[in-house]
Amino acid sequence: KLNIDVDAVQHGVEGLSYLLMESSKLMISEVDFQDSIHVLGFSDELNKLLLQLYLDNRKEIRSILGELAPKLPSYHNLEWRLDVQLASRSLRQQIKPAVTIKLHLNQNDDRTAQVLQTDPSTLLHLIQQLDQALGEMKTNHCRRIVRNMK
Repeated sequence: KLNIDVDAVQHGVEGLSYLLMESSKLMISEVDFQDSIHVLGFSDELNKLLLQLYLDNRKEIRSILGELAPKLPSYHNLEWRLDVQLASRSLRQQIKPAVTIKLHLNQNDDRTAQVLQTDPSTLLHLIQQLDQALGEMKTNHCRRIVRNMK
């Protein structure tokens, strides 16, 4: 009916859905939305229609995006045990420590447990790496990235 190529219509619909989805995800204000669509070169009437469409549907879009987000496992409990082998038949004096960790997780109201075993030096290295990652999250650059991801 419109005498327009199918690809042009498809790209237009995809672009409009992307605009509404990203605007809803970031919960941008009316002024920011108007500034964003003003650079697209649409008429004032079309800009007002797009703004009204955004304002009417942003809560529903956010709820749909929340349902589509993957449900990642969350921490529930942690049990640990330190095992030390002091001797064996072939070696009378040896010290072989091992840390066993049982990690309980919740995912979609189901509880699962993962058992991990490592030596203390690897565990200390892991702790140092996690501390370093937490330190990186406190930098301004990472805070800006996380803020924009929400």
